[in-house]
Amino acid sequence: MSAPHNPPFRAEIVGSFLRPPAVKETRAALADGKLTKAEMRGVEDAQIREIVALQESLGLRVATDGEFRRSTYSENFTTSGLTGVSAQYVGGGDWSYSDGKGGVRTARVPVVSDKIRHAGSTNAADFAFLKSVVKTAMPKITLPGPCYIHYRSGRANISRDAYPDLADFWNDLAAAYHAEFRALHEAGCRYVQLDETSIVKLGDPRIQRALAARGDDWKELLEVYTDAMNAIVDGAPKDMHVAMHLCRGNQAGHWQAEGGYDPVAERLFRKVRVNTYFLEYDSPRAGSFEPLKALADDKIVVLGVVSTKVADLESPGFVRNRLAEAAKFVPLERLCLSPQCGFASSVTGNPLTMDDQKAKLARVVEIARETWADA
Repeated sequence: MSAPHNPPFRAEIVGSFLRPPAVKETRAALADGKLTKAEMRGVEDAQIREIVALQESLGLRVATDGEFRRSTYSENFTTSGLTGVSAQYVGGGDWSYSDGKGGVRTARVPVVSDKIRHAGSTNAADFAFLKSVVKTAMPKITLPGPCYIHYRSGRANISRDAYPDLADFWNDLAAAYHAEFRALHEAGCRYVQLDETSIVKLGDPRIQRALAARGDDWKELLEVYTDAMNAIVDGAPKDMHVAMHLCRGNQAGHWQAEGGYDPVAERLFRKVRVNTYFLEYDSPRAGSFEPLKALADDKIVVLGVVSTKVADLESPGFVRNRLAEAAKFVPLERLCLSPQCGFASSVTGNPLTMDDQKAKLARVVEIARETWADA
């Protein structure tokens, strides 16, 4: 069965881009009280125009604002779009990020101290600006997925006074996402990507042990989390394309988990009511393509085989071979191509240069055009 595209597009992006020096400098100046938020927004506007122009000049048919207005991928919604949630450094190191060489980055934990409500959408205005500057590309916005709040916090960091029953927590969270979807839709948004990084991490034995130590069974959480995704996706406007991005962590070249999609594939690829999956596949940590056999016939996979974690540029032959391997399990017409994640899930960014970033995007477009007539 052939699946529809546009969106997703044959050559895709995940969302974030390396922050230009001007953006980093203005953030520092704002923190020091040397300029106003309005002045910073003016600088961001100029830099967003440039990153959109770059995406379009490379031939991408989709564009984001690079997430230049965010300090982290989740800040725009979890801690600024919701009441009752803050991000704090609490607990142990179970959710830290590794670079595989002994380097470790700590992670903040969402703390739910009060009822979750939609606090109004800052994303709607940001999207409206993006929509006003694109010329040839379709504007896309990313939102953090819902599950990482519970995945990181656990029951211990979700107030029992506010939520004696966790079912109410999930219901309130879904309602807040539905309100955000409506605000974005009114601003003209028709393409949203949910960055749900928790579900695939459930297959990592180290993560499973950490969850068990706090009283959570990863298999039960898989059902809870996929049900939560469905509750949220079901509230999106009918003409809004909602995609789902999954990865194992992406912080300045570090990751949080490893392991293939095998333990979660049946539930993830058959039960979650999204049409499009953006899947990390840039390293052996992601496992094989075999779990894609579970993919329902009407669904599309955007293969993230070009890495944003390392500067080395993948050869055309490498990317072609990865596509050919995946096509053994999913027909080529239901595949697309992208980097495995954003280039900067936080302001710090991954260890690449602007030229590296451009070359990676150009490689994605090059192979997509070579592979598909509709790219």
